[in-house]
Amino acid sequence: QVQLVESGGGLVQAGGSLRLSCAASGSIFSINAMVWYREAPGKPRELVAAINSEGSTNYADLVKGRFTISRDNAKNTAYLQMNSLKPEDTAVYYCKGSIRTLTSVNDYWGQGTQVTVSS
Repeated sequence: QVQLVESGGGLVQAGGSLRLSCAASGSIFSINAMVWYREAPGKPRELVAAINSEGSTNYADLVKGRFTISRDNAKNTAYLQMNSLKPEDTAVYYCKGSIRTLTSVNDYWGQGTQVTVSS
């Protein structure tokens, strides 16, 4: 079994910062891409940032220059540093990992962490 657990969400004023973490645990052989998504009320889930196993990154245009994704392979953990937060960044943030176990490769999702940015 594999689990992903997000943490680090909370309430912050506009212009502030938060750092989200996504820790994977369980019978992990290796982790390929790790991706952050967010889902705001009434809106579809959208990709925020992604990082592959070699450290190459990709960002949604709305967060470029403000958010930074990183990972610590030794800890099976991905991070999302969010700076210059705006009220429109308010959403539940989810982490997805493409994880290889001894028998298969599957996508696993965390439970989400709420980020609320006040104006």
